[in-house]
Amino acid sequence: MSFPRRERELAEHAFIGPYGILSENSLGRAAPEEECRIRTCFQRDIDRITHSKSFRRLKHKTQVFLQPEGDHYRTRLTHTLEVSRLARTVARALKLNEDLAEAIALGHDLGHTPFGHAGERALNRIYPGGFKHYEQSLRVVDILESDGRGLNLCRETRMGILHHTHGAPDDTLEAVAVRLCDRIAYINHDLDDAIRAGILTAGDVPEAVRRRCGERNSERINAILTDLIDNSSGGELKMSLEMKAVFDVFHSFMYSDVYTNPRAKSEESKVDGILSRLYGYYTDRPEKLPEDFRSVVENEGRERAACDYISGMTDGYAMEKYGELFIPFAWTVK
Repeated sequence: MSFPRRERELAEHAFIGPYGILSENSLGRAAPEEECRIRTCFQRDIDRITHSKSFRRLKHKTQVFLQPEGDHYRTRLTHTLEVSRLARTVARALKLNEDLAEAIALGHDLGHTPFGHAGERALNRIYPGGFKHYEQSLRVVDILESDGRGLNLCRETRMGILHHTHGAPDDTLEAVAVRLCDRIAYINHDLDDAIRAGILTAGDVPEAVRRRCGERNSERINAILTDLIDNSSGGELKMSLEMKAVFDVFHSFMYSDVYTNPRAKSEESKVDGILSRLYGYYTDRPEKLPEDFRSVVENEGRERAACDYISGMTDGYAMEKYGELFIPFAWTVK
C-alpha cells in the first residue's frame, strides 16, 4: 500500500533541485517518532507550529507600533504570514523545499516579547542571562510548548528558527530564504504602516528606492523578490549589486526614520517599567506563576521562569496583569 507521505517524498525528487532539502533526508527529531502516513516531516512541523498556543498569541503582539488605532496595522502574526508567503515563493522559484521554508517562517518569531523590539530590549536589560527573541523562539518550540514537552520539530526547522536573524555557515538555503524574506517583509510593511500612521509620507522614501523598487508596497516587494530570484544560483541566494545597494539604503532609512523615530517610539519608555515591575513581582513570588512554569522554576530557577512567562505575554495581557498587580481599583462602601 502506498502512503501519501511516501508519494510526496518521491515526487520531491522531481521538483526540488540539488540545493534543496528532501524531506526524506531530514536529520530528524531529537526524540524519534513514527512517521505520519499522510504528511512529510516538514509538513508535520508546519501543523505543529500553527496549532500551538504561542502561534495564536502572535495576533495580539506588536510588530512596530504600540497600541495603534486602526484595523490595518501589522501585528507579529500578520508579519509572520507575510514572511511565510514570500519564503514559499522564493523556495518554489529556486527549487527548494517549500514546506521547510514555511515551517521556519511560521516559527521564527514565536519567542517575541510583548511590545515588539521595545519589549525585547527591556527583557535583555532585565534578565541576567540576556534575552534574544530568536533564542527564545527555539526555546518555545523545544521546551515551553505543549505543557513543557515542546513540539519536537525537525533539526532543519529548529536551526532555521534559531538563525533567522544572523545566520550560520551551515544553514540550509531554505533558512537563508526565510532570513532574507523576513527583512524584505518587515522593511516594506513597516514603511506601509508608517505612512498609514502619518509618520512618513510617500515622498519621504529615498529617491533611489522609489526609482528602483516602485512607489507602492506591492511594487517594492515584487521588485526586490524578483531581483533576488533572478540573481540566485549555484547554491547561493543573493541580490544584484544594484539592488543590494538600494536595499541597504532602504534598510538604513527605516532604522533612522521609523524604528528610532520619536513619534513611533513615544510610548516605549513605559514598556521598560511595565516589564521590570512584572519581572520583579514574579521572581519574588514564583508561586504566583502559572502551573506550566513550575518545572522551569525547579529546573532552571525563578528568573528563567519569570522571563519565559513574561516574554510569552501578549501586549494586552501584560498591561492587564500590570494593572491587576500594581494599580489600585476603585472601591465603594455598601
